[in-house]
Amino acid sequence: MPRIIPKDQKIRIAVVGCGRISAKHFEAIHSHNKDLELVAVCDSDKKQLDASVTKTGVQGFDDLRDLLKQTEADLVALCTPSGLHPQQTIRCARSGRHVMTEKPMATRWKEGISMVRACDEAGVRLFVVKQNRHNATLQLLKRAIDKKRFGKIYMVQVNVFWSRPQEYYDSAAWRGTWEFDGGALMNQASHYVDLLDWLIGPVKSVQAMIGTLARRIEVEDSAVLNLQWRSGAMGSMSVSMLTYPRNMEGSITILGEKGTVKLGGVAVNQFEHWEFANQDEDDEKIKNANYETSSVYGFGHPAYYQNVIETLRGNAEPLTDGREGLRSLELLIAAYMSARDGKQVSLPLEY
Repeated sequence: MPRIIPKDQKIRIAVVGCGRISAKHFEAIHSHNKDLELVAVCDSDKKQLDASVTKTGVQGFDDLRDLLKQTEADLVALCTPSGLHPQQTIRCARSGRHVMTEKPMATRWKEGISMVRACDEAGVRLFVVKQNRHNATLQLLKRAIDKKRFGKIYMVQVNVFWSRPQEYYDSAAWRGTWEFDGGALMNQASHYVDLLDWLIGPVKSVQAMIGTLARRIEVEDSAVLNLQWRSGAMGSMSVSMLTYPRNMEGSITILGEKGTVKLGGVAVNQFEHWEFANQDEDDEKIKNANYETSSVYGFGHPAYYQNVIETLRGNAEPLTDGREGLRSLELLIAAYMSARDGKQVSLPLEY
């Protein structure tokens, strides 16, 4: 069993990777300052590292190995390029630290499995950030599904129509690469792929096509998936980073026997349709759940951190641990296999 950190002791956390998403982690850590103490930051980019040290006032490191040797962090949050997550997770686990990793947990199936095994062997927790699950809109949609309000779900459609100009990919050498980043599906749409399993259930098979239609990158800027769930539901997912001139839509539509819902907006932040055969108290909560956002990251990081804190205190189980992270990674890898081989791929994949 992982060591429990008592309530009278702050959980010491280090953030590795000081790029775009790290700001959400710094905000979440600050919001939980009664339980968390930021003790170090780390980045190989001197400019980003210096900016984060100035912002946070904590010690900075340009190498993870030095951070692990010289600090007493209980938990390490990895906000680094996705392809680095496996080796960094294993290194942190072997040093006795709990690990929290941003999405996707890895870019290769076997590396994701190796992360889970390493943390199991070291007796530490592995958390995979799925902060969008905590957004008020998705919580209401999840409750409607759990209450069986849809009856039998027939069809699901997910759209991720965002914009990533060439300058975005040119801003760092790792962006748009197979080894470190992944493409529109693996990176930008990862949280939406997670919804396919978390909301609807286990996927039976996937058939996918991917394409690099406009950007000068190794990976795809566009993708389409056809899916069938074990429940019998069918659906599809369309993803593009070529939307002109800005992010337009992140949506999920569910058609069921007794209900129809479309959750849209730029990042599943606005209910556009909500109709069920039978009334429920949640029907009055729709308008208050909607929110304005200029960020596709949503506002779920503080709530995600709350579960991490409660888990490390021994008062809860992790909502999205390494094994849960493998579920969406498995679907992503199956989609890439389908696109590569031009055939339908069944799940689960072999471990």
